[in-house]
Amino acid sequence: MTTILEARGVTKVFTGGDGGEIRVLDGVDLAVARGEMVAIVGASGAGKSTLLQVLGALERPTAGDVVLAGTSVRAVADAELAVLRNRSVGFVFQFHHLLKEFTALENVMMPLRIAGESSGRARARAQDLLERVGLAGRVQHRPGELSGGEQQRTAVARALAAAPPLVLADEPSGNLDHANAESLHDLFASLAAEMGVGLVVVTHNRSLASRAQRILLLEDGVLSPTHGEGLV
Repeated sequence: MTTILEARGVTKVFTGGDGGEIRVLDGVDLAVARGEMVAIVGASGAGKSTLLQVLGALERPTAGDVVLAGTSVRAVADAELAVLRNRSVGFVFQFHHLLKEFTALENVMMPLRIAGESSGRARARAQDLLERVGLAGRVQHRPGELSGGEQQRTAVARALAAAPPLVLADEPSGNLDHANAESLHDLFASLAAEMGVGLVVVTHNRSLASRAQRILLLEDGVLSPTHGEGLV
């Protein structure tokens, strides 16, 4: 399998209010292949969201390196980094962050239109993705007209719009009821396999983590294999 994401000795340090050092990540190593789903678990405040931001090039590591689709994050300038991130990574968060004045179809088209894709091609791609996530009959509905589960499915389709090889999800089902959460979990697992994307999910949810090929625990800044401990 093709490796799409590598973290090599990633360390992230912040400065506290007292001027002291806060080491959130401490030498994290990780490799993710296309078609693979990896779950990252750990206690609240362990740095899981920070790790996801570093892996997705929203934050640069203090030390170490992240390699996205073969390109080193530390080796590129900020403008190039934004292009790399937009091309290589799709993000899904706990809250969908859909634009409420636009339809589901228009929300999914948005990343493609921003990237310069024609309206016709963007519309066809968005329509196909919304069908894949089970929303063929809801494409003209605005977010306020969609259920919580449908909103998150739209957010997943939007994350996949530009065909990124990597998708990062931060507690994607944390705001859903059990039935909608289970449906979303099934969707994530199937998309990783069928579309060949690398998928990294930060979660406290045992059901979602159980669908991953690997479950990793982030504790004291270190990422290590686990068999489910750290889930709540």
